Amino acid sequence: MGYPILILGVALWSLAHLFKRIAPERRAVLGESGKGLVAIALVVSILLMIFGYRWADGDWLWSPPAFLRHVNNLLVFLGFYLFAASGLQTAITRRIRHPQLSGFKAWAVAHLLVVPTLEGIILFGGLLAWAVVSVILINRAQRDWTRPGPSTPAKEVGAVVIAVVATGVVGWIHGWLGAWPFG
Repeated sequence: MGYPILILGVALWSLAHLFKRIAPERRAVLGESGKGLVAIALVVSILLMIFGYRWADGDWLWSPPAFLRHVNNLLVFLGFYLFAASGLQTAITRRIRHPQLSGFKAWAVAHLLVVPTLEGIILFGGLLAWAVVSVILINRAQRDWTRPGPSTPAKEVGAVVIAVVATGVVGWIHGWLGAWPFG
């Protein structure tokens, strides 16, 4: 029963995020109320993904080598760093057009490496596919890109500190929920 719910959750997440790219006229007609509808769809999609993942059978497809846990942690840290860098407009945001989506892709790849189950592939592979499609659609719709201005040392340090703290807190919560990520 879990797999169809999980697939529905990933599909709803993707459609809610891609709605304004796929159907901009329809999204524009909704105006401000459209934001609420998208937010509700996203909350429902997250709940569907959580329950679908929990209710899935847990069939292991392979056994990942132990060193991949370290690669996973590095990629998750990179994902948090890119999110923080996006908000602070650090130097890397002058080189990477979509730092948040790039961070999301790093997070998804990290989990694909260490969650060798069918539900892991559906969840993290589906979310990775959404992020890749999002970048493609944004780049097609907005070919021009204005790079942010120069960064400051405080912003650079801030992004690293935020990434370290976020990695630690999320890792602790992850372990509290059942899967300790740090070895």
